Amino acid sequence: QVQVVESGGGLVEPGGSLRLSCSVSGSIVFSPSMYWYRQTPENERDMVAHIGSDGTTAYPSSVEGRFTISRDDAKNTVYLQMNRLKPEDTAVYYCNVQGFAPPTYSLVNEWGNGTLVTVSS
Repeated sequence: QVQVVESGGGLVEPGGSLRLSCSVSGSIVFSPSMYWYRQTPENERDMVAHIGSDGTTAYPSSVEGRFTISRDDAKNTVYLQMNRLKPEDTAVYYCNVQGFAPPTYSLVNEWGNGTLVTVSS
């Protein structure tokens, strides 16, 4: 079993910053590919950051230049640094890990329960 737990959300003023953390524990995952998604109060869900097993990152235009995804393999943790936050960034942010589990390379696709980010004055 693989467990995914997000943390770091909270209330921040427009223009401020937050760093979200995603802790992954349990079974080992080969070739992990990590994603951050967010679901708005209008229930729209979008991918906001991705980091591949090779370290390649990708962002949609809505957050590119403001958000940065990174990972610390020694700590089994993925981060999302969010800068210059806007009210439209308000959402529940979810962490997702995809990969393969030994010894049979079975598929891993696990989600956390989310952490709320509210951007407001």
